[in-house]
Amino acid sequence: QVRLAESGGGSVQTGGSLRLSCVAAGYDSSSGFMAWFRQGSGKSREGVALISRSELAIYADSVKGRFTISKDNAKNTLYLSMNYLKPEDTAMYYCAAERAGGGWSQWGINFGYWGQGTQVTVSS
Repeated sequence: QVRLAESGGGSVQTGGSLRLSCVAAGYDSSSGFMAWFRQGSGKSREGVALISRSELAIYADSVKGRFTISKDNAKNTLYLSMNYLKPEDTAMYYCAAERAGGGWSQWGINFGYWGQGTQVTVSS
């Protein structure tokens, strides 16, 4: 039984920073790909950042140079450090983990474990 739980969201001014965390219970964070997704109001879900078992990271063009994905396998915890935040970053942010036969594919990876999300709001 796998449960992902995000935290760290909140409200911040343009240019501010936030660090999101995702604790994975019942899942070894070293066993597969993990990622952050987001969905803004009225927008479709988009992949923000991906991290592989070997620590390879891929970022959406919109966040490159501003966001950093990382993980601590000893704690089964995934992180997303966000800097120079913009109003366009306002969205619900979701943590996801690879699962064979998962229902959502991104970067050629199937994701089937999801957290409930944490809200990030960036004001002008």
